[in-house]
Amino acid sequence: MIDTRTRGVFVISATPFAEDGSLDLESAARLTEFYLEKGASGLTVLGMMGEAAKLTPEESLAFLDTVLRVVAGRVPVVVGVSAPGIVALGALAKQAMERGAAGVMVAPTPNLRTDQQIEAYYALVCETLGPDVPVVLQDFPLALGVQFSVDCLVRIFAAHPQIVMLKHEDWPGLAKLGRLRALEAEGRAPHVSILVGNGGLFLPQEMARGADGAMTGYAYPEMLVQVVEGMTAGNRDAVEDVFDAHLPLIRLETQPGLGLAFRKQVLFRRGAIASPFVRRPGPKLDAEDMAELDRTLGRLDRRLAELAE
Repeated sequence: MIDTRTRGVFVISATPFAEDGSLDLESAARLTEFYLEKGASGLTVLGMMGEAAKLTPEESLAFLDTVLRVVAGRVPVVVGVSAPGIVALGALAKQAMERGAAGVMVAPTPNLRTDQQIEAYYALVCETLGPDVPVVLQDFPLALGVQFSVDCLVRIFAAHPQIVMLKHEDWPGLAKLGRLRALEAEGRAPHVSILVGNGGLFLPQEMARGADGAMTGYAYPEMLVQVVEGMTAGNRDAVEDVFDAHLPLIRLETQPGLGLAFRKQVLFRRGAIASPFVRRPGPKLDAEDMAELDRTLGRLDRRLAELAE
């Protein structure tokens, strides 16, 4: 199970599809092994960048079963269970935990506007799931339109100890992250694990502000692992040089909409999946996009070679 001490890199898995749009479970197994070989501390499946909303309930469980079979208990697996309705959310969470998930991730429904509404929603979530299900709270206002204040988060964490992790994706959010850790140090907020997203775009800075690692799906997860381990060991300058080399590709991957197509194309080129197909409705790269990716990957290879000398 995940808990408030969880650290490292939880890679958000892509969901592989064949060229005809069908779910590719063979590639799902290969991709899972790829993530583990690159040093993932854990995996997160059925997230937003995993195209979870495009899967049928049967496909979601088939994909989860494949990932859990390949992982075989080597690392914890978090399952995204966010849904418009609380019944569907609770049902998927129950099935995930029964299959061996280490916890579930819940994003707020986009209609929440006030702190009172947000706190009431997570109270309902925790009541529905029961106290034994570890929960990751996803704070992603750019995508969901829900704004969590620091005080609101602190009240939620204090009221619901089963919420053991914050997936921090506010942007700009460094001040929020620093404030949460400062309140902890003052004894005014409970400790939770904080893993950061946004493609890893601010990972070194977020680690410096007190993050415990990353939960994102960048197609070079070994870089995320290197940065988290290096920052933890105090080697910031060295790992930031490597991180900076990856920034142009991270930038391509974090584009709204089109970024997923770039990510899947890179995973395809790295041999992790058999097809870069994004299930419809979804983006598709054109010739200019592919040329830009070629150039970006070439520059990345050259820069990494220079750093290795």
